[in-house]
Amino acid sequence: MLMEKQRAELVEFGKKLVRANLTKGTGGNLSVFDRKTGYVAITPSGIDFFEMQPEDIVIVDLEGKTIEGDRTPSSEWEMHLMPYRTRTDIDAVIHAHTMWATVLACLRQELPATHYMIAVAGPTVRVAEYATYGTHELAVNASRAMEDRKAVLLANHGILAGAQDLLNAFNIVEEIEYCSEVYCKARSIGQPVVLPAEEMTLMAERFKTYGQRKSK
Repeated sequence: MLMEKQRAELVEFGKKLVRANLTKGTGGNLSVFDRKTGYVAITPSGIDFFEMQPEDIVIVDLEGKTIEGDRTPSSEWEMHLMPYRTRTDIDAVIHAHTMWATVLACLRQELPATHYMIAVAGPTVRVAEYATYGTHELAVNASRAMEDRKAVLLANHGILAGAQDLLNAFNIVEEIEYCSEVYCKARSIGQPVVLPAEEMTLMAERFKTYGQRKSK
């Protein structure tokens, strides 16, 4: 079975998304890219994360052709493959239907630099233009809005994040969801203060070591 370690990790992190209240039911999807083989392990469509088994994970190439697996890959497969085709700093992608990041996505408002932890994803988190889920258009829109960033809000949909591995991609989703909640609640009281660009640049530099979680 190809990519056995990655398959197990995808099953584990799918469950973590639900346990951390970062997604609901079968909403969301995860993938890992193996640069040596050029293959991508991606979660299947419509299977509960707590019922999913490693053998349910689908292995595809960068064109989306199934290499191994009997299941149908996530309908968002192209949105996952796009970063692997165009970037060298992303080998894992997580898409989730989080609450507060999705609130901003529905308002089509980017997440500004109101908390220094936003720097794990970039100086801000942009909103990608709306497109129907599972379409080439959505994949292009998400990739464009995530340029020079590690996360993007998908208009009226959810969040997409990428990193060098699943651990850090999960961390980005978790931190951006927290910062989105803080921002939305702060907006209900007053106008949050935005940190200066220099501070976010400093944070990004510091996070190159401090902010990068290490896989076991």
